[in-house]
Amino acid sequence: MTEPKLSATDHLRPDNIEEGQSVPRGRLHFLRDVFRMSGEKSQPRVGLVILGFSALFLAITGRLVMLATLPNEQVGLRRATSNAISAARPDIVDRNGTVLATDVRTVSVFAEPRKILDKDEATELLTAVLPDLDAKDLRDRLGTKRGFIWVKREITPRQQAEVHRLGIPGVGFVPENKRVYPNGPAAAHVLGFANVDNVGIAGIEKYIDSQGLQDLNGAGLATQGSDLKPVALSIDLRVQHLLRDELVKGMEKYRAIAAAGAIMDVTTGEMIASVSLPDYDPSNPVDAHEKDRINRINVGVYEMGSTFKALTVAMALDSGKANINSTYSTAGGMMRFGRHVIREYHGTGRTLTVPEVFVHSSNMGSVKMALSVGVEGHKAFLRKMAQLDRMRTELPESAEPLIPPRWGELNTATIAFGHGLAVAPIQALAAVGALVNGGNLITPTFVKRSEEDAKRLGLRVIKPETSEAMRYIMRLNGERGSARKADVPGYFVGGKTGTAEKVIGGRYAKNRNFTTFMAIVPADKPRYLFLSIYDEPKGYAESGGYSTAAWNAGITTGKVIERAAPVLGLPPRFEPPVAPFPLMAKLGAWGTR
Repeated sequence: MTEPKLSATDHLRPDNIEEGQSVPRGRLHFLRDVFRMSGEKSQPRVGLVILGFSALFLAITGRLVMLATLPNEQVGLRRATSNAISAARPDIVDRNGTVLATDVRTVSVFAEPRKILDKDEATELLTAVLPDLDAKDLRDRLGTKRGFIWVKREITPRQQAEVHRLGIPGVGFVPENKRVYPNGPAAAHVLGFANVDNVGIAGIEKYIDSQGLQDLNGAGLATQGSDLKPVALSIDLRVQHLLRDELVKGMEKYRAIAAAGAIMDVTTGEMIASVSLPDYDPSNPVDAHEKDRINRINVGVYEMGSTFKALTVAMALDSGKANINSTYSTAGGMMRFGRHVIREYHGTGRTLTVPEVFVHSSNMGSVKMALSVGVEGHKAFLRKMAQLDRMRTELPESAEPLIPPRWGELNTATIAFGHGLAVAPIQALAAVGALVNGGNLITPTFVKRSEEDAKRLGLRVIKPETSEAMRYIMRLNGERGSARKADVPGYFVGGKTGTAEKVIGGRYAKNRNFTTFMAIVPADKPRYLFLSIYDEPKGYAESGGYSTAAWNAGITTGKVIERAAPVLGLPPRFEPPVAPFPLMAKLGAWGTR
């Protein structure tokens, strides 16, 4: 058989050699030479590929090393820029959607001292455009070897344009978010404020951060402000404005050193308004930390005076130690506890029913009610009414009540009429709210809350019939007693005054009063509880020189009710409600119409 003729390429294909056929020796040499030549040609290409990958690897490694070893100031610049852009905050709005706090975009000026050639010239140029800068301080900071410093935070667009025109190498701008409060001091103590880094420092601003906003920012996961859901407060800005307005006027008229007020929805615990004077502008909170600018509603603790008698009366009624027609003698006008004497302020010298004890603000009657329940029963009731523990709300600022270290019979006697126990006004609001809303204690809130949520969160503390009795008694005081000055026609107001002598140097000062007034509207089915407070008000001509609560806090509360009720959707009723207190009428209560 003739051997097949093979081409050069066919010699490289093993399948062209039949099984068992030997390969000629010359062909083997040929195959070896071909493979050697092909290997010699591929070696340069493989080397080039290896070299390319090595160069790429070295470049990546070098970049990582460079980033890791950048000067701290450069890292600071990168972080400052990143944080400034990402640290947006959600808008804060009132219950009607009106903006109370929001972010605006601004810029800040920074410098890189290492890149500035002439420090003196740069200082001179920058201070000419930004005259509030300290030239010496700026020159000293520019003279360091740092890679990054702030020149000025949050400049105006005009200032930015002027600095840009200077053309100083090493000076640049960082975009930031600046917190602004378009309503000035309105709701300042509720909102709190954010610092120059847009971090919440107090109030709702700090509360927002506590809910995880700063954790997100720190992790670099914060979103832009437009992506954040607004925080809706319970505050009504319209009512907030008018409450502050009346307190400012009253503080001036009565020459008080401070004032405060609040309005609470007793069915939900929502704080509709909360004011403390003096206040501050959250957009420029330079004086926010002055000691006289505390939030007196949440942080101040005070002896609430005769407004506390509402708790004493409710305790006696709810415990069964008294009923609406129980009587108490006030003959002699005084009671002795060892060397301590408790006197009537406006004594009648006769026997009083439970409603009369309240209307005449009898100290003796209140003391006898409290003593009938006993020291331990009194303490237990006040604890149940949230008066002996710190009250927590969304606002981070709160205070512990001042409780007697050794609570004996004398302490129960004085606390019964509002001396000897100091609480935050918001605690007293919560307790009185429970007395009139049917008996449910609801922790106050500064965030919108539904009635369903309030019912779920509420805690029954007194019987419904006790609550009706308290509404009835407070209305009587609005008609005939110390609350008459707040009895606005058409709104069926009930209320109670409270005047407490301040403790100065460990002693009660008879010429320095702390006055309070609480009012419910309408008394037959309360929706809102109003509170006004004055610290050291002075007497005036129309008051005959008196500085007690009816002549200041009572008058202010009446004016607030008159202005706020229509805004809150409470229509006036010029005909009294028919049988507003059915249980009291059935019991034949004193003074029932």
